[in-house]
Amino acid sequence: MKKISFIHAADLHLDSPMVGLSHLPSSIFTRVKESTFTAFRKLTEEAIDQQVDFVILAGDLFDGEDRSLRAQSRFRTEMLKLAEKEIPVYIIFGNHDHLNGSWVHLEMPPNVHVFQSEVEAKVLQTKSGEIVHLYGFSYPTRHVFARKIDDYMKNSGADFHIGILHGNESSGTEHDNYAPFSVSDLQEKDYDYWALGHIHKRVVLSETPPIIYPGNIQGRNKKETGSKGFYHVTLTELEAKKDFVETSDIVWEKVDVDAASASSFHDVLQLCQSTIAHFRRDKTGTLLTLLLKNIQLEDDQEKRSLNSELLDLLLEEEKEEESFVWVVDLTITESQQIDKEKLKMEANFYAELFETIDHFDDVDNSLAPLYEHQLGRKYLSHLLVTEQEELIEKAEKLLIELLYQS
Repeated sequence: MKKISFIHAADLHLDSPMVGLSHLPSSIFTRVKESTFTAFRKLTEEAIDQQVDFVILAGDLFDGEDRSLRAQSRFRTEMLKLAEKEIPVYIIFGNHDHLNGSWVHLEMPPNVHVFQSEVEAKVLQTKSGEIVHLYGFSYPTRHVFARKIDDYMKNSGADFHIGILHGNESSGTEHDNYAPFSVSDLQEKDYDYWALGHIHKRVVLSETPPIIYPGNIQGRNKKETGSKGFYHVTLTELEAKKDFVETSDIVWEKVDVDAASASSFHDVLQLCQSTIAHFRRDKTGTLLTLLLKNIQLEDDQEKRSLNSELLDLLLEEEKEEESFVWVVDLTITESQQIDKEKLKMEANFYAELFETIDHFDDVDNSLAPLYEHQLGRKYLSHLLVTEQEELIEKAEKLLIELLYQS
C-alpha cells in the first residue's frame, strides 16, 4: 500500500520581538526571546527522528518582511540538518514574510523548495517511490485579497495531491480575509490533504479530506494561549493519521479564580499557589494571566497587602525555576454586583454614559496616537471589529467599577 509521512507546520514567526515583555527577569526574557527558535528545533528533531518524507511550512516563517539575518541564519542551520538526512522542505511565504519585502538574502540548501507568487505544482518522488504533487503560492505582497484558490488545479500522474495555502476560511471573522476560501472550495479540488496557514489556533476544518490549520508553533502573547505545535501526518490510500506534536517552550495561559471562599490574605495566597501548581509543566515555562474575582476580605491591612505584596510573593521562587509559572498580569476584583439599570434610575449621568458607550464608533481616532507613534506603528496590528468591541466593553466595565468605588 502506498504511504507518505510528512510534517505540516505554519506561522513560525521566527525572531518575534515579544513586545511588552522586557520587564521580565533577564533569564526568563532571554528564554522567551529564544522560544520561537527552540520550538523550530523541536520540529526539525521530530522530522529526523520520524524519518518523514518531507516537511511543509505554510507561510509566515519569519515575523517581518525584513527577515532578520538572525532568523534566516537559524532557519538555514535547521534546513542543513534536514538536508543531511535528505528530507526536502516545501515553503510558501505569507503576509508577514511576503516576497516583496526587503532583506539580505542567505542562500538556502538545495533541499529547500520555495513556491513563487503564482500557484504552481512541485513534484516529489519519495525514497520509497511514491509520487507526490504539492500545490501552492507565496504572497507577492503583504495584502492578498484575491481568491487564489481558483488557480489551484489537479495534475495527473501522482499518488498523492497536497494543497498548501496561507489564507482565511471565508466564514471566519477574527482575522484579515487574505486569500479567502470556503471548505467546499477545497473539497472540490479533490486533493488528499490541505496544509493551511495564517490562523494561529489549531483547527481541523474537515476530516475528509483533512483540511487543517496547525496553528503557530509558539505562542507570542496572552491571546495565543495553550500548547502550540505542528502535525505529523501519515497518508495512505485508505486513511489519514494526524498526530499533533507540541513544540512550545513557553506557554501562555489565562485563568479566572473565584476567591469568594478566601477569608484571609493567607487563604488567597494559598489559592494562588495552588493555581500556579496546576499550570506548572515539566521543562516548559508558563506566562500566566491571573484574575482573582470576588475578593471579600474585611481587614483593610490585608486588602492593602493583596495589592502591594501578593504578586511579589507569587514570583519569589520562579526566577530560577526551569518550569516556571510567571504571573505576567494579576487583576484583583472585589465582590460586588453592579446593576446598570438601577444606576440609570439613580442618576442621569449613568444613563448618558451608557448611551455614549453604546453608540461609540470612534475607536480608530482614539487609538491614533498609538498607531502614529514610531514604535507603536511598527508592532501594532489593526484591530478587528470583535477586538474593538471587546476593548469598549472592558473600558465600560472599568469606568463603572471606578465610579462605583468612588
